[in-house]
Amino acid sequence: MTLADWQAAWSAALDELEMDLEEAQAVLAGDHMLRDNPVQDVWHPPQGLGPIPLDLRPRADAILARQLATAAAITRALATNRRQAAATARIETGRQAAPRPAYIDCAI
Repeated sequence: MTLADWQAAWSAALDELEMDLEEAQAVLAGDHMLRDNPVQDVWHPPQGLGPIPLDLRPRADAILARQLATAAAITRALATNRRQAAATARIETGRQAAPRPAYIDCAI
């Protein structure tokens, strides 16, 4: 593999990783519904590339930082969603799935 091929192969691998990340960020931002953006296969680094070229290292580091930030944002969004679902479940709508017992004191 020539230096140019090695560089191009790593650049293509980072392009693919970056597209997956942008898709996750778009879903998180609500730009697309999950049904319109089905979950893709997990990214695997291409085989036989060896170490990443030094001039692509800053890009790879930036992608990693974005991945970590996106994972943290997803975690926060899930926690917020759970809190909102719990609060919504406590709202009285006037309709009940199962009627609650009512006690009336008739001794008076």
